[in-house]
Amino acid sequence: MKVNKPSVRVGALFLVAASSAGAALAQTSPSSVADCRGIAASMERLACYDAVSGRAGDAPKGAAGAPAAATAASTSSVETKRADSDVVARPTATSMIDTAWGFDPASPPYDIRFYNANYLLFGRYSDNVNNSPFSPLVQASGREQLDLNSTEAKFQISFKARVWTSDDRRWGLWAAYTQQSQWQLYNGDTSRPFRENNYMPELFVSYRPDVDLGGGFNWKLLNVGYNHQSNGRSDLVANGTNNGLSRSWDRLFAEFGVEREDLALFGTVWYRLPESSTKDDNPDITDYYGYGKLSALYRWRGNTFSGSVRGNLRTGKGAVEAGWFSPPLLGPLRGYVQVFSGYGESLIDYNWNQTTIGVGVALSDGL
Repeated sequence: MKVNKPSVRVGALFLVAASSAGAALAQTSPSSVADCRGIAASMERLACYDAVSGRAGDAPKGAAGAPAAATAASTSSVETKRADSDVVARPTATSMIDTAWGFDPASPPYDIRFYNANYLLFGRYSDNVNNSPFSPLVQASGREQLDLNSTEAKFQISFKARVWTSDDRRWGLWAAYTQQSQWQLYNGDTSRPFRENNYMPELFVSYRPDVDLGGGFNWKLLNVGYNHQSNGRSDLVANGTNNGLSRSWDRLFAEFGVEREDLALFGTVWYRLPESSTKDDNPDITDYYGYGKLSALYRWRGNTFSGSVRGNLRTGKGAVEAGWFSPPLLGPLRGYVQVFSGYGESLIDYNWNQTTIGVGVALSDGL
């Protein structure tokens, strides 16, 4: 069949014109639904209806924005999870008592730690030296007076060992030992003897109450147990007479510890187990030591300040002690200053009143 070329050209021009007109119509905003009905192409007609109803800009944005919204939501979720993870991972304020007593569930079940302060005083001066440290049961008349130096050395070692604990570490059974020694280091005339040694083994149960007391204070510690303290001396000499230098007593005690940030407060009460009158070297010891003790410890910028007070309200006799531990000087070694005033700095001096001051170094501050 022979095709007329002019007719083809005319047809092509007609199609181009129709296409251009359709595009122009599609780009022209319709004014009513009736305008949309005349559009033959379904996609263009749908677009027309959207334009009339005001959704023309929403659909593309929705289509294009959906992935963006999903991405934003996903990013927000990830950031939230990261924030939650940071909250969990961020370390909380460390409790001094929890650390000292191994209440962290991750702490080893069997552990050895410092207990009371561990220190060495190179020099300790007393304003009232006890040259007659005899028991009140023994007459001091006719006995040779000691020739003690007012300046001596003093040291204390103290540690505790946990021998049992619950899985959550809130309960524990501890054995402890404290030794305090006073050494006439600068008294060459008497061969520099140890003037007094006090030994105190203990066995007690610890518990972490974790009770909010208000005001930022939290009840962190309860210890209940038994201790024996003595100076390890025999009360008899070779001829069978009493030398009046033996000291000892046994106690049941309960200790309470509360904490507020860098401040720890402790209260201890005790009951002296009775002894027979023939074996009691210091029957009036509670007149000077009383039935309890209050102590405090405060840490500030690497320093530790400590203090304690005990006494018998009935007799009006007791003692106060204060200490300052410097920031670390060499490794764990810290400078230490100790001041004591009252009765019973040691068992041999339980009924002797004096004020002492000592300077030295310490390995631990008692907590």
